[in-house]
Amino acid sequence: MKLVLPDEQATIDLGLALAEFFRGRKKFLPLFLNGDLGSGKTTLVRSLVEALPGSENAEVSSPSFNILNIYPTKPRVEHFDLYRLEGQCPDDDFFDLLNNKKSLTVVEWVQYLDIDFWPESALLFTWKPAETGRTIDLTLHGKTSALFEELTSHLKSFT
Repeated sequence: MKLVLPDEQATIDLGLALAEFFRGRKKFLPLFLNGDLGSGKTTLVRSLVEALPGSENAEVSSPSFNILNIYPTKPRVEHFDLYRLEGQCPDDDFFDLLNNKKSLTVVEWVQYLDIDFWPESALLFTWKPAETGRTIDLTLHGKTSALFEELTSHLKSFT
């Protein structure tokens, strides 16, 4: 699915739509964000987290220094940034959280994680430049998932 984001507000709106979709769910697939520096990955995560219950206790920022931020939202969001890990393997705690289907795990710079370590299923958001704004190719990595079908239906307004 190709999502069209003509400006920063569209990226914020996509985060709001994702929050609406994931609010109240019990199981999740990781969100993998693949894009260049300044493409809007952290803006998307900030919008998503700030729209969830409990966000008043969350200060959303790029976790590039400490690798992981955990936000006390409902659902809980685990926000990874692998930028500083280029060429290195994350620790076991990362993989435990990555495979935790009870929290919403978001991984920025997923291109720095060897595909052999990816879970059996994940939602992959790949940012691409466009004449105006950006586009995102939203694909499902791995096994077929009803969640993916529901999500693409929910995001039709961004196509």
